Amino acid sequence: MGVHPVDQTLPPLKMFTSGLQHVAAMYAGVVAPPMIIGPAVGLSTGETTLLMGASLFTAGIATLLQTLGFWRIGARLPFVNGVSFAGVTPMIAIGTGAGPEDALPVVFGATLVAGLLGFVLAPYFCRLVRFFPPLVTGTVITLIGISLLPVAFDWAQGGDRHAADYGAAKYLGLAAITLLLVLVLRRVLRGFLQQIAILLGLVGGTLVAVPFGVTSADAIRQADPLGFPSPFHFGAPQFQVAAIVSMCVVMLVCMTESTADMLALGQIVERPADERTLEGGLRADALGTAVSPLFNGFACSAFAQNIGLVAMTGVRSRYVVATGGGILVLLGLSPVAASVISLVPLPVLGGAGIVLFGSVAASGVRTLASADLEKGENALIVAAALGIGLIPVAAPEFYHAFPADLRVVLDSGISTGCLVAVALNLAFNHLGRRHGEQPETAEPLREWGAA
Repeated sequence: MGVHPVDQTLPPLKMFTSGLQHVAAMYAGVVAPPMIIGPAVGLSTGETTLLMGASLFTAGIATLLQTLGFWRIGARLPFVNGVSFAGVTPMIAIGTGAGPEDALPVVFGATLVAGLLGFVLAPYFCRLVRFFPPLVTGTVITLIGISLLPVAFDWAQGGDRHAADYGAAKYLGLAAITLLLVLVLRRVLRGFLQQIAILLGLVGGTLVAVPFGVTSADAIRQADPLGFPSPFHFGAPQFQVAAIVSMCVVMLVCMTESTADMLALGQIVERPADERTLEGGLRADALGTAVSPLFNGFACSAFAQNIGLVAMTGVRSRYVVATGGGILVLLGLSPVAASVISLVPLPVLGGAGIVLFGSVAASGVRTLASADLEKGENALIVAAALGIGLIPVAAPEFYHAFPADLRVVLDSGISTGCLVAVALNLAFNHLGRRHGEQPETAEPLREWGAA
């Protein structure tokens, strides 16, 4: 039996360019949280830049833990980790309450404890896999793609809702040109060039953006050549109970989303994630989260947009993503190198993101096609989970009157949709079944794990 595509290595040039494509796909998502949190807690531009570098560095470490792994840590799939958006709102609330000088130490202390809690809970949390049959995973994968699309739409309009030119024709035009470039390149190219169509589309879109004055080299000119993220740059971690509780809730949300993402990726690369894979992946998430505060980083979680890249390119090697993790580490150590990737304008990323995130949703629809929607109330389960999961997407302020800690979960359509799908599948297909009836379970996952 040959080597599974997930465990195959590629020639050095293909490995590097494919890994770079993963970095390009996730870069904006990694630096966006520190760009939001920094000013919110009173940091200067230089300090916020330091946070961005730290986020790239810790995302690289977490990605290496996931792809290469050691002992029982790491999913050993082409699984990308980075800063979770789930923690942005709670961290701003924690930082605002703690005051400017103590904001980040309190956030980092709570994140450290949350990561250790996640590491301890991983072996128990992963046992929920039997409640994730294709009916559930297909619903969640579809929600992941649909929930990410508004991010691409926001990027396509410029990324700054408060800017006077937000949604300007030049931004939408650049997004449309990039989208068209990606589609055309996928259609006319063959072999390896077809696989890196996203990267080529990003380069082409950036070149087109230059005459419009959308790109800027200021970040490169102002960046230092080298800059190691010094441990505890903002002070030693502080431990406050309320902050710890809030970040532990965020950790559980991240673990839920990572479980769904690992199941999605397992289906895409044709190596379904069993309980041991999920346990290793969750441990890598948690360990990455616990280590990140030491280097001024935040909670780490799965990056679903890179799942779309795997689905679209067909490159399933985990070593490609590990190469991307290595590039992230180097970017974190070199602000100048990191700033080069920041040349790609958000509208260009938005155009490519429409294809990437749409590919995730399409993968979910394909998974749902393998579920027996004609059986029992399965169609009703999908309808309810999709409907509830789309509430934060269609009506972002729907839960505005709820407590902030509860909104951490409710404002994540992926988490709420996942929980609803699991709960309804449990209610309709597991509880109260008559003798001899077989529940809807994730049989393919257990069969692969036993092989």
